[in-house]
Amino acid sequence: MNTLDNYEFDYIVVGAGSAGCVMANRLSESGRFTVALLESGGSDARFWVKVPLGYAINVANPHVNWGYRTEADAGLNARSISWPRGRLIGGSSSINAMTYIRGLGQDFDDWSQSGAAGWHWENVRAVYDRLETHSELTPTGRRTRGNGPVWVSDLSDRMMPFSNTFLDACRDVGHTVIPDLNAEGSDGIGYYRSTVRGGFRWSSADAFLRPAKRRQNLAIIRNADVTQLTVEGGQVTGAAFVRGGKTSQITARKEVILCAGAINSPKLLQLSGIGPAALLKSHGIPVVRDLSQVGQGLQDHLAISYQFGASKPTLNTQLGGTLGRLRMGAKYLLTRGGPLSVPVNQVGGFVRSAADNRVPDMQVYFNPASYAMTPSGKTVLDRTPGFQISAQPCRPTSRGHVAIASSDPQVAPSIQPNSLSTDEDKRAAVQAGRVLQQFAAADSLKAVITKAKAPDLMALDDDGLLGDFKQRASTVYHASCTCRMGADDRTAVLDERLRVYGVAGVRVVDASAFPNITSGNTNAPTLMLAMRAADLILEDAS
Repeated sequence: MNTLDNYEFDYIVVGAGSAGCVMANRLSESGRFTVALLESGGSDARFWVKVPLGYAINVANPHVNWGYRTEADAGLNARSISWPRGRLIGGSSSINAMTYIRGLGQDFDDWSQSGAAGWHWENVRAVYDRLETHSELTPTGRRTRGNGPVWVSDLSDRMMPFSNTFLDACRDVGHTVIPDLNAEGSDGIGYYRSTVRGGFRWSSADAFLRPAKRRQNLAIIRNADVTQLTVEGGQVTGAAFVRGGKTSQITARKEVILCAGAINSPKLLQLSGIGPAALLKSHGIPVVRDLSQVGQGLQDHLAISYQFGASKPTLNTQLGGTLGRLRMGAKYLLTRGGPLSVPVNQVGGFVRSAADNRVPDMQVYFNPASYAMTPSGKTVLDRTPGFQISAQPCRPTSRGHVAIASSDPQVAPSIQPNSLSTDEDKRAAVQAGRVLQQFAAADSLKAVITKAKAPDLMALDDDGLLGDFKQRASTVYHASCTCRMGADDRTAVLDERLRVYGVAGVRVVDASAFPNITSGNTNAPTLMLAMRAADLILEDAS
């Protein structure tokens, strides 16, 4: 058995986030291999991490996220935007909004056509089926379907009655209301399914790490900042990390697997001499492998939101005042029910901004709450009833980059999204506003709107919609593609088995490996990618 006194393992997994927890579980499962899981952050045993409605608190908490910000983004009026990334056990799956969306089948066929052979929809759909257990509502009560570790719950019975108004508005404007947004042909609107179980967040740590943590062949090392990969003779053989002010070396007999996310995985490769040669030399880092695409290809989803006052009760009615918060807090503590037991995203789905579009091109979100954001990122609910409608273009074509700003591992990397850098994305930004105007004009919503919070969505023409998107649209935290899979090292970082081109002993398994961004929320595809990656790694090991 390997212990912390003997830093030699078969596999080293860097990052205990959505993908890293999957890898730690799967690679240690058979007992044949020893595995070390290194996590920069600490425990996820925090009240607001476990409470589903705690999302707004977590993303503003510097103790559980990396606190990254982008560079001034020309496409967004030179704004610098906060990009939270989970820095604790469970990673971003411990601070996200818990929306579980597989993505559209076309997303993964596009992966395969981009050079990631084997990642087409038929293959990944089978992985999703293995991954999930569905907790579903039926006329006779709840039932479960599937036998996977990831709990995907229908919480529509706990959602605000106001959310039915959103569904009525969808019908008003001709969109289909569907019972499961992850079903085949999920073109329509419905209640979002969430990674929640028994009134608590069900993170990747809950699904994968908890069952594995007592295994004698798995070492979980928290508060360990990996600073560099060890490379000998062109092969990655381990990693260096700092813990409690002490620097240690750890050796991998087989492979190091980077699961540090779309920002930190390319950062670690670059710090280790694997990346664009000119960038590395500019920081005095010896070039191990000139790999031009490390950190390139960054994609993200941008959403624009509009808020309205409402004549019917919303979450503001229950949680906008101190007494209401105390009452609902007590209800949650006693019953694991009430508004705190449901994530912020209640209704939404995929729609086509034009009837003749081949596939849905917009994801929409409808939340029965209105609020303001403080400069620190804290959410403050309005005291009077209100709601928010949001839209994000599904498949942006703009690509940015992540690049180290120093050879010092403690210095945050430069993040440049290059938002709206293509004409196609500018047109999509206008279409997002148009789609929301259609919903806001629906009879069911018009009947409950008391006022529009500034800016008034219905007063904007196309130029106004684009201008407002540039001024206010923001990330929905779906950073991806910075170490993407592809056909060769000129256009990608990884082959279809997630191995770094030209460097033995290292793979990247997280959202940075996406060849292109999926149409919806990225947590479910990241879990799927890690599950399938483990299959590939275990195949190669045997």
